[in-house]
Amino acid sequence: MTNIFFKPFKTTGGAVPFDRITTSDYEPAILQGIKEHDEEVKTIAQNVEPATFENTIVALDRAGAMLNRVLGVFYPMLSANADDALHQVSNRTAPLLSEHFNNITLNEQLWQRVKHVHDHFDPQGYDVEDQMLLQETYDGFVRSGANLQGDDRERFRSLSKRLTQLTLKFDQNALKETSRYELWLTKDDLSGLPESVIDAAKQAAKDKGRDDDSWLITLDAPSYVPFMKYSDRRDLREKLYKMYNRQCTSGEYCNLDVLRDIANTRLELARLMGYDTFAQYKLQHTMAQTPDNVYQMLNQLRDAYLPVEREEMSRLATFATQIEGHTVELMPWDYSYYSNKEKDSLFEINDELLKPYFELSRVTQGVFGFATRMYGLHFQHNHDAQVFHPEVEVYDVTDEDGKPVGMLYLDFFPRPTKQSGAWMTSFREQYIDNDGNDVRPLVTLTMNFTRPTDTRPSLLTVREVETFMHEFGHALHQLLTRCKYQSLSGTNVYRDFVEVPSQFNENYVYEREFLDSFAQHYQTGEPVPQELIDRLIASSQYGAAYACVRQLGFGFIDMAWHTITEPYQDDIYRFEHNAVKDVQAFEPVDGCIMSPQFTHIFSGGYAAGYYGYKWAEVIECDAFSKFKEDGIFNRETAQSWVKNVLSRGGTEAPMELYKRFRGCEPRIEAMMRRDGIDKK
Repeated sequence: MTNIFFKPFKTTGGAVPFDRITTSDYEPAILQGIKEHDEEVKTIAQNVEPATFENTIVALDRAGAMLNRVLGVFYPMLSANADDALHQVSNRTAPLLSEHFNNITLNEQLWQRVKHVHDHFDPQGYDVEDQMLLQETYDGFVRSGANLQGDDRERFRSLSKRLTQLTLKFDQNALKETSRYELWLTKDDLSGLPESVIDAAKQAAKDKGRDDDSWLITLDAPSYVPFMKYSDRRDLREKLYKMYNRQCTSGEYCNLDVLRDIANTRLELARLMGYDTFAQYKLQHTMAQTPDNVYQMLNQLRDAYLPVEREEMSRLATFATQIEGHTVELMPWDYSYYSNKEKDSLFEINDELLKPYFELSRVTQGVFGFATRMYGLHFQHNHDAQVFHPEVEVYDVTDEDGKPVGMLYLDFFPRPTKQSGAWMTSFREQYIDNDGNDVRPLVTLTMNFTRPTDTRPSLLTVREVETFMHEFGHALHQLLTRCKYQSLSGTNVYRDFVEVPSQFNENYVYEREFLDSFAQHYQTGEPVPQELIDRLIASSQYGAAYACVRQLGFGFIDMAWHTITEPYQDDIYRFEHNAVKDVQAFEPVDGCIMSPQFTHIFSGGYAAGYYGYKWAEVIECDAFSKFKEDGIFNRETAQSWVKNVLSRGGTEAPMELYKRFRGCEPRIEAMMRRDGIDKK
């Protein structure tokens, strides 16, 4: 009974006691959590009292406290700080967890109680959140095979277990593959690279034990992205591009067969549930509802943005030819390089001009200040809270009255045990416990920003500031939630709505009033010059069509894999190239492909849902247009945003929440105006 997870954490605010957790604690805690959850579910299912909303639906939502406690820490650690031992724990426990949750939804006695409550429910005396919990619980059972009979139930179990194993393998392969690739440079290979990139590459080499005349470029975003943007060495850009885009296509960590198996297994599961495709099955629980509606949105954006994207690419090719003095046939490894130069020539703006004004600690203050000004939140550095890595920082978050709102963990820098990209997750979500206490969330933001070096602090690009604001939007969705039920709180919303609060935040990066609040030169303390802000804002529409069409390509890949109607056994390269042929900016490069490393859709929960980024963008642009009308820091509008959206989680249909804030459904025109596609 010494396992720390066996009892609620006896810490201030329920903070995770990372100093008392070892890898060996997770597996026995998961097993014990499963056992306790099984007993709780058995008690609910075998209750001799007639099934009611309270003794069945609410009881189910509150069951599994210990399992939630350990998984709330275990899953974030798998992506943020996982060694081989932790992955082995995951390999052993993932099938057991899949079976456990299947046992709940396929428990006939329990299902009959849930069904009875649903079929005989009298909404009198119950609010919309209660009604949503009932509907979500009922739908969850149906979607998890509760209506299946006999052999079909066992087949559902088998397919679910197989999917768990396959997605876990895909994810681990992607994580391990990224850390294998290295591009070592000599002094002759540094042409075009800014001093900050060179310093970071030298630091990376030192971290690998190399103290000679060597520099290291990796596939981590803070290393890969600036190299592709600045390096004059086209041959090295091509080499690094092919490294990046051939990940998981061969060798020990190849994902080609894995992703094919995932897609085919999902199709089989969907057919078992009575659908023709996995997308039909998955989209039932979204705003979009059907594949046709998704394709309608993707095609509408394609038709609006593609002509502008073609014009952008034609101008870029002309520009590249002019500066090189000979005809340049643009290749994928050229886009970042030449677009950066063209953008600089048009607006006299680039990342290196701006980075000195975006020192990480100052940006953090600016992001926090945004939340203070908008929502009255305050952030106090908590030096006593335990962390899972020495670089992690923890903040206590309070409201205007000093009441606890939650805790925020910030994890900024890449490391070998951490996945690439950026994300928000929670060690604990918000809910009201059995005693009526408002249990506040423990939220973590994970990024992969450029590390500080011996000579300079971490300086962010504009895109990295956007990323910070994006993930902070997810964090605010978690922190500001005020819901009764954990399964409905915070970001527990439809997948194609979850990105609305996060993408909404990105708009502020191009607002002078926000930038003026924190952007100061890290050496002189001088504020960012007004003319530089003006040029940044003027440049914000540059490449918007290319960026949109590129994102649409990812959506088309996702939908193609999840609208197959027969198991796919053919060539994966040809499949992907056919999916994006209408929106590709470049001809396919031999051996390069996205699908084998596309963790969002094959292991990250966005299967048949990647379109949601653009779907949400339409909504958030429309929402921000309201702030532009009223004032971007208008407290009354911000309070309405919190009241009707951020605090409500998944307690009502998201379109109803949005219409309550905006007064109407969102329109695509706001996004097109922001991107310069619609000049009206």
